[in-house]
Formats: sequence, C-alpha cells, structure tokens
Amino acid sequence: MKTSELEAGTEMKQSWNAYANEQVVVEPLAEGSLSGKTFAVKDVFNIAGHTSGAGNPDWLRSHGPSTRHAVVVDKLLRSGARLEGTTITDEIMYSINGENAHYGTPMNLSAPGRIPGGSSSGSAVAVSAGLADFAIGTDTGGSIRVPAAYCGIYGIRPTHGAVPTGGLIPLAPSFDTVGWMARDAQTLLDVGRILLDSPEDSEESFSRLLLAQDIWSLTDEHSMAAASPFFDALSGLVEWNEDVVVAPDGLRDWMNAFRTIQGIEIWREHEEWITSVKPSFGPGIAERFAWASTLKTEENAEAYALREAVRHRMDALLGDDAILIVPAVPAIAPLLNMAGPEVEQRRMQTLEMCCVAGLSGLPQVTVPIAGELGFPIGISFIAGRGQDLRLLEWVANNAAEKIKQLS
Repeated sequence: MKTSELEAGTEMKQSWNAYANEQVVVEPLAEGSLSGKTFAVKDVFNIAGHTSGAGNPDWLRSHGPSTRHAVVVDKLLRSGARLEGTTITDEIMYSINGENAHYGTPMNLSAPGRIPGGSSSGSAVAVSAGLADFAIGTDTGGSIRVPAAYCGIYGIRPTHGAVPTGGLIPLAPSFDTVGWMARDAQTLLDVGRILLDSPEDSEESFSRLLLAQDIWSLTDEHSMAAASPFFDALSGLVEWNEDVVVAPDGLRDWMNAFRTIQGIEIWREHEEWITSVKPSFGPGIAERFAWASTLKTEENAEAYALREAVRHRMDALLGDDAILIVPAVPAIAPLLNMAGPEVEQRRMQTLEMCCVAGLSGLPQVTVPIAGELGFPIGISFIAGRGQDLRLLEWVANNAAEKIKQLS
C-alpha cells in the first residue's frame, strides 16, 4: 500500500474518533475462513507489544505492554483476519453511553449529534463507518447490544463463558463476555464460527418465538410502532408464538440485583489500582466507582439469590427450542452531552432491558431497524444457554432477510 493511501486511511479513521490507536496493526498468523477481513479491537484486550489503555490515561500510564495476544485476538489472527487498530471505550468499561471525557466521543454517523452507546463505542463506530469488517468488544451490562442498536449494526453478546476472556481487562467477571459486531448477519455468523469453535452448521432450528411484553413496555411509542410490523413477519419462521411476561415481579428488581452484584465485582477487581494510583475519572464514572466501593457481599445475599432464580426462570422459559424477542434499547440514541435526571432515567431503562441476558448468562443478538427520525434502534433475540451458533444461523438465514424486506 502506498504512503498516500495509508495517510488517507489514517485520516478517515481519525475523522470518526473511533480509534484509541489506529497504528496498532497485526498481520494474520495464518490463512483461514476470515482471510481478507479486517477487524478492530476494543482497547481492553492484550495485544503483544502494546499497552491497553481501558479508556483512561492513568490506566495507560500505570500499566506496561502485553507479552502475548488475548485468546480471541490470537484466534482471529490465526483464522486469516488482519487487526487494524484499537478502539475507544468508556473508562474502565463502566458506562453504556460511549462518551469519554479524556479521549472524546466516537461519532455516530448513523445518528449525527447523538451518542454512539458504550462501552464498546469505538468498535461500533469503526464497523458502522466501514473502517473495519468487524470489531471485537465486551458486553457486561449491554456494551455490545446498546452501541450496536444506536449505530445501526449487528452485534452479539454470547453465552457467558462461551468465548474465552483470557487477556481481557476485567470489569465484573461473572458477567463479562467477549462480543463482536458487523454490518451484516453473515459476517457476524462467520466470526462466531471461529470464536465459538463451531465450524459446523447446527442441524435444528427453533420452534417457539416468545414476545417479551414487559420488556417492550419500556420502549417509547415511536420504537414500539417501528418494531411492531416485524413481529408478525418473524412469527412465520416458527411453529409456535406466544406473548410472555419475563419478570412477573418486575424488571426493576432484576436490574437492581444485576447492578449490585456487578458493583461488588467491579470494586473487588479495581480497588487496589484505584486506591494506589488515584486515577482521574470523568463525570459519572467517578460516582459509579464511589458507589461500588460501598457495597458488601455479605449485605446483599438477596441479590445473589435473585440471580439464581432468574437463571432458573430463563432456562425453563427458553429451553433449547425458543427465542425471546426483546428491544435492545428504549428509544433512539440520546443527544450528546446530556445530563440530569432524563439521562439517568434512560440509563436505568436500558439496564432493565439488558439485565435479563446479563443475569441469566444467555446469548443475545441485536439486529438493526429504523426508529424515530429514521435513526437506528434494535430488535434483539435471546436464546437458551449455549445456543449461540443456532441463534446466529437463525438470524443470518431467516430473521435478517425478513427484517430487510420490511425495512
């Protein structure tokens, strides 16, 4: 590639502010099914010879370069993909907005003037802008699903533990997952075959489609109106359709249990670094860490008991033959630089939607559709534990085409 072409590519990448370091390039380690594809990596994964910054200058300053690639990075390189750049993340992954006080906010070209969603914001923008064929991120509380919806792309949060997290800076390990995003469902599936170690097609599809009434009730009228036409179209893909209430006792209790357990784990993982380095955090991030520092495991037995109950509830509801249709976000992306009660209310609504897969550890795929003003939102599909590949295939081979026909 000529120098002028390299410079032009760098300038284009910088124009969207998606990258923490666009000069981190690693050539494929072998030929494979992803040969010819490029990918970007959220700045929280180990890359040999490079220091991951986790969205915070004090983290970058207080850590050194990695000696080896993260497991998922190595897998992708050995499957023929070329790594091109690390992407911006919310500080220590502790947000779902995608705004970074230190490095700026990646630009959401699908919804100008609005947030991209986080914490995998840079990865979502890199894919949406066509700067990478796919991108790797993490999803603890919604950090793949939310930016995928706001930026109008496909994304998956896999079953917890289905994709190795070795070489990942942790947030809350019992919720942390490695996810990925792409502009089309087929690429999402192709990457999934590598990261899920599942090269063969699954032989069975799903027979039941469940519509989550209580979760859809959290969306605004515009989003509900935009999504409704797709319900009937999708219902023809299965033998049985049913409206269900996912959380009979209320999603707010589920969300509070998720936030509490997550906060306990976050402080356990990062207390030593925070107390010794005393890092500078941007608005919202500092307050969340301060709140997490007050939580005690022994004082929150009810949250852990509720998590177990949610897992049993979702396993019984879905089994291995059902898909639950849920919204990915309550509405189109909020405007940039918003503050106050409205922002916090949106954050709580979003966490209520996202906590279902988080608490239960189940796979969830987000598919883009247009919402209010033509800006993207997402329809999401949750399947049973370990049904990741079947879900990706169902989306790529069935749902995505139906959705395109109506879009």
